[in-house]
Amino acid sequence: MAEHKPTDYYATITWLGRVPLERANIRSEPIESVQASYGGFEGDFHGGETRESCGRVTSRHPKGTQIRNTRQLSILSVEEMTQIAQTIGLDTLDPALLGVSILIEGIPDFTFVPPTSRLQAENGTTIVIDVENGPCQFPARQIETEAEGHGKAFIAAARGKRGVTAWIEREGKLTVGDKLRLHVPDQRAWAP
Repeated sequence: MAEHKPTDYYATITWLGRVPLERANIRSEPIESVQASYGGFEGDFHGGETRESCGRVTSRHPKGTQIRNTRQLSILSVEEMTQIAQTIGLDTLDPALLGVSILIEGIPDFTFVPPTSRLQAENGTTIVIDVENGPCQFPARQIETEAEGHGKAFIAAARGKRGVTAWIEREGKLTVGDKLRLHVPDQRAWAP
C-alpha cells in the first residue's frame, strides 16, 4: 500500500447532505452534522459497505453483482460548482440538486486530486477519495425542474468539475464548518 503524505491543503465543509432512502430523485437533504460510519452516512440512499454494481462497472462486474461500496459519498467543491453554474447560465447552483453529500471549499482542481487521497478531519474522521464522479442525467433533470432551460447544459458543463466519489476509512462525526486536511499518495504518476 502506498504511503500518504499530508499536504498544506485544507478544505472547509460548507454543506452536508443526505439522499433519502425512499427517494423520488437524486436530491439530497441538507444536514448540519452526521455520524460517518464504515457504511457511509446513516439513512443515505448511497450508504452501505457493499452495493450492487451499476452500468459504470459492467466492464468488470455483471450488473447487479455485489461489490465494495466506494460510492458512499459524493463530494464537490464550491469552486467547481461555481464554474458549473456560470457555464450553464446561473448565479448559483444548489448542492441538493446534485445529490451532494459533502460540499467543500479550499482545494483547487478538486475533481482531479489523486485517487486514494484522504480527507481527514481534526477529530480523525477520514474519507478515502475513490475517483472522479462523472456527470449524469439525474442532476440535469433536477436543475431543469428549478431553472428551466439550464439543466440540459449540465453534463457538458460538469465534465471535469463534478467532484469525486468517496468512502469512509475511519468513523467519526462531520459537521458543517469542519476543516479537512488533504493527504495524497506518495508515489509518482503512472507512466507506462
